[in-house]
Amino acid sequence: MIIARNISKRYRTAHGAGRWVLENVSFTIPPKLSVGIVGSNGAGKSTLLRILAGVDKPTRGEVDRQCRVSWPLGFGGGLQGTLTGRQNSKFVCRIHGHEDDIPERLARIEEFAALGKAFNEPIRTYSTGMTARLRFAISLAFDFDVYISDEATSAGDASFRQRAADEFKRRANEASVIMVSHDASTLRRFCTAGLYIHGGKAHWFDNLDDALRAYKDTLPR
Repeated sequence: MIIARNISKRYRTAHGAGRWVLENVSFTIPPKLSVGIVGSNGAGKSTLLRILAGVDKPTRGEVDRQCRVSWPLGFGGGLQGTLTGRQNSKFVCRIHGHEDDIPERLARIEEFAALGKAFNEPIRTYSTGMTARLRFAISLAFDFDVYISDEATSAGDASFRQRAADEFKRRANEASVIMVSHDASTLRRFCTAGLYIHGGKAHWFDNLDDALRAYKDTLPR
């Protein structure tokens, strides 16, 4: 279960405190329920995902995580361009307390990323697609109760996107998902409930299609 209590967030700018991206947002996500987050560009969807994952902190309010929550799948924070894909993967395994089974996890990452010899080369030499594949593979090397995704399954080439979507679906069947995507069909594939972000507020819908309709109704005609 994840409980958001009065979450508010704004970022400081060169001119001082900026606008409130989120303001007094509260909701509860029960166990084993997958939620799609919808809203216009700049509404605060990705900001909310980062706060739920613990990658960012709210300006006010708190998040009570009563389960193991992933960082946003594909999130690149902490990767070092001068280190190889293997070295970066080993570092992430260590900071997450998996010293005892690093070889096994490295093998899973290497197989899924499918980078070939590039896995042993510095990631600053990678293309954008190669980097996305490594990040996604690292994210899936760990088991969580809740997986958080911000358009993660759209990374990489067509073949990798299909593998990523299939693996993500398998994980979603075993755990739950909180997902941001602009593709309604993708949300319907993984999620049943919806959270519509508009004007800094969050509107909960038990049915994802109701959230999608609420979002559609606010779009310019």
